[in-house]
Parts: sequence; C-alpha cells; structure tokens
Amino acid sequence: MIEQNVPQVNLDTKTRVKSILGGSAGNLVEWYDWYVYAAFTLYFAHSFFPKGSQTAQLLQAAAIFAVGFLMRPIGAWIMGIYSDKKGRKSGLTLSVTLMCIGSLMIAVAPTHDQIGIFSPIILVVARLIQGLSVGGEYGASATYLSEMAERNRRGFFSSFQYVTLIAGQLTALCVLLILQFVLTEEQLHEWGWRIPFFIGACLAIVVFYIRRGLLETQSFKNAQQDKTQPQSSMFALFKHYPKQAFTVLFLTAGGTVAFYTYTTYLQKYLVNTSGFSKPEATQITTLALFIFMCLQPFAGALSDKIGRKPLMISFGVLGVLFTYFLFDKLGQTQDYWSAFWICLAGLVIVTGYTSINAVVKAELFPAHIRALGVAFPYALANTLFGGTAEFFALSFKEAGHESWFFIYVTILISISLIVYIFMKDTKHHSEIKEH
Repeated sequence: MIEQNVPQVNLDTKTRVKSILGGSAGNLVEWYDWYVYAAFTLYFAHSFFPKGSQTAQLLQAAAIFAVGFLMRPIGAWIMGIYSDKKGRKSGLTLSVTLMCIGSLMIAVAPTHDQIGIFSPIILVVARLIQGLSVGGEYGASATYLSEMAERNRRGFFSSFQYVTLIAGQLTALCVLLILQFVLTEEQLHEWGWRIPFFIGACLAIVVFYIRRGLLETQSFKNAQQDKTQPQSSMFALFKHYPKQAFTVLFLTAGGTVAFYTYTTYLQKYLVNTSGFSKPEATQITTLALFIFMCLQPFAGALSDKIGRKPLMISFGVLGVLFTYFLFDKLGQTQDYWSAFWICLAGLVIVTGYTSINAVVKAELFPAHIRALGVAFPYALANTLFGGTAEFFALSFKEAGHESWFFIYVTILISISLIVYIFMKDTKHHSEIKEH
C-alpha cells in the first residue's frame, strides 16, 4: 500500500486548525466577491440595462447571475484536474486570483448610458471569470478542509466551508447595510454600488498571499506517489466513478436550489412580494443568515456522532413538507419579526444539507481524483438548479404564477431525498484515508 512507502506527517490539532482557518479565510473572500453581485443587484441593475420596470431589470441581472454559473462546470473541470495534479493549495491560489480580476472589472465598468450594449457585455465577461473561479474553489476547498481534518471531526471542520461561504454573504450584506446608512439612496444607485466590488478585489489580493503559505495535504502527497492510479480527468471520473459522480449531482440538486432560494432570492422576495423596504429586507436576511452560519459547526459535529444520512434526510423531508408553506406565509406578512422567523425556519431546514455536503462529497472519492469528483458534478448541479433559481423565481412572478416556483423547489428537494435515503452513509464508508 502507498501509505507504507510515503513518509507520513502527523499534524497536531493546532496545525490542522491553523491550516483549515487559512483555507477558510480565502473561501470567505471568494464567496463575498460572488455574493456582492446578488446583494447589490437592487442598486446597480439600472446601470447596466435599459430603463424599464424594476422586476424586468432584476430579471436581466438575474439572468447574468445565472450565466455566471455556466462557467462553474468548466472551472470545476479545469481547476479540479489542476488541484488533483498540482495540489489543493495551487488550486485555491489560482481561484482567488481569478475572482479578484472579475470583481475589479465590475467595479470599474461603465454604465449602459455611457457605452450602451457594451456595459452588460463587460458585466457578463466579469461574471464568467468569477464563475470559473468559484467552480474551482468549491472542489479545492471542500477537498482541502476534509483532508486536513481528523477522521472523527471531519463533519465539524468541513462545515467551516459553509460557515465561511455564509460569512462571505453576510459580509456582503453588512457592507450593504453600512452603505445604506452612510449614503443616500441616490448615491447608492449612482456610484455607491461600486464600493463593495473594490473591497472584494483588495481582499482577494490579501488572500492570495495567505493561500501561498498553506500546507499541502498528506492525502495529495500520497496520491502523487501512487503511480498505479489513473490521472485525474473527465474520462477517468465517469469511467471509474460514475455512481459517485451522479450521486453528487443529484444529492446537490435539491440542496443547492433550496440554498439559493433561501439566501440570494429571499432578499428580493421580501422587497418585491412581501413589500418590505430594501433596508428592512437586508436587515432581516442578515440576521437570519448570521444565525444560519452559527448553526453549521453544530450540525457538522452532530454528523460526526450520528452520521451524515440523518441530517440530509431531515433536510429532504422538512424541505418537501414546508417550502411551499413557508414562502406562502412570508408573502402574506408585513410584520418584521414574523418575516424573520419564517426566513430562519427555512434556513434551519437547509442546514441539514449545507453543514455536511462538502464532506459527504469528499468522502465519496479517492484522493487522486477527489477535487474533480467533488467539483464537477456539484458545479453542474449548481449551474442547472442553483444559479437559475432566482431567474426562474422572477420569471414565474413576471408571468403571474409565483407559487409555481415553490412547487419546483419542492420537487427538486424530493428527488434529492430519494438519493439521501438509498446512498451509503459516508461517515462509515469514507474514501479519505487516515495518515
């Protein structure tokens, strides 16, 4: 066995935690840059598109949000293979570099009034670059955190991927709250929306240097020494691990559409349907997301004790039963705290998926193809179901059938629930070896 021939490095808990926090900090900035677009859509949509109704402009901006997801499978393919061949650290460093470029492009982009059709084209190109970055980021970071964690604490430590993912979204919302406080509505619409993109580009540069100093995982080093395994490639993935790849695709489908529905779309729903003001919607979602973020490590630690399946099944069952009901009630309320509790209830349900999905996927694949195996099917599911969630929601609303979207979300969650029920519990059948 390769483990007998390769020198093993026994990392103490302090070193593991330091490495995980270093990788997670970069993940936070990556997702901050990605979510700033969603958080500030209400303010910059008119700058890139011709004049029209607010829903029409939001719909066009949401379409570009979805277009960014088209690059995620490509990014997952290219950078998943890159991370399997060059190292998890190299993949993480490359992804944050691309994110910096995309954020800077949006920050300095001219408006539609200034250059016409070229304005949304620049926006599309920037989002494509960011999509390429995020497509590679997920696989590299999920793999890195899972491989760095101790066997009995993988659920806990890997949950920090979504802690930092949500923290990135929260940071974007906090920047929005601050700018809403210090700038007027007119200033935010005219030029204030550019500030968060500049912040994201600067933070990405800092993270670039942090990631260059990360330790490489022992799993990757061992895989590099094992010449008996085929090199990471799409052909190898679907020839040798088709069941695992399709498991990732379908277990992600319901989880990702629920996540994006309860996070990125929720803010627009509170404004566009419930009738809350933009600052109120931001406050409600920020508070709910903060509690949601804090729940992730607890749920991850719980999975280390009882297994991954019970959490995923609980998400599937509750998601099927309550998604339509929660959004129907939310659309009818104008009470601030009632809206908050409804939003939080939905996010608590989604925790059963978000807290452990990274480690579940990583545990399905051996090290030599793990980054690609985690990244590509996940990115494909995100492109098909996560990135299009907001676009479908607004399209149904524009057509006068808003409730159909919640039926659509419920159906996707039910498909994932079937996968959760029949798959093995990866806690007890993990491909991540102890070193």
